[in-house]
Amino acid sequence: MARTLSNMLPLGTSAPNFSLIDTVSQSAKNLQQLKGEKGTVIMFICNHCPFVIHVNPELVKLANDYSEKGIGFIAISSNDAINYPQDGPSKMTEHAKENDYPFPYLYDETQEVAKAYDAACTPDFYLFDGDLKLAYRGQLDDSRPGNGIPVSGKDLRNALESVIEGKQVVSLQKPSIGCNIKWKS
Repeated sequence: MARTLSNMLPLGTSAPNFSLIDTVSQSAKNLQQLKGEKGTVIMFICNHCPFVIHVNPELVKLANDYSEKGIGFIAISSNDAINYPQDGPSKMTEHAKENDYPFPYLYDETQEVAKAYDAACTPDFYLFDGDLKLAYRGQLDDSRPGNGIPVSGKDLRNALESVIEGKQVVSLQKPSIGCNIKWKS
């Protein structure tokens, strides 16, 4: 398991716009359609990464807990589906249904969206405020596969609470750690 850290996009960065195919509905979705009134979480994930598999139940729980509070959730996979067919669109559809994703699971075939967000790993988390300015980027929590720390989502949950309350998110933000995005050669 390679361990790649987030690149930590500068806080205050405006969310790059995008339009991608949602692998569940098979329709194009863009940031303006999916953003939340109070904030938006953009997650770069994939199907096969053990770090993502480890946190999948918490991702679903987070979205279910915060969607009703004005937070939009968007999952994007940017992995090279030719060399990693388990991360291709049809497998993404199956994966989203098996895990009861309450959020769209978009496929970034050109990898341009991952590059625009300076995404590096799966999972990689970005929380934008209601004006689509970056308020938090980094880890879900301190749990990793095999480290014995329960998955709680505490770092992202704390950031979400701050954004909902209109407060500045804590300045100490730890990078996420996961598998590297599988870039096309």
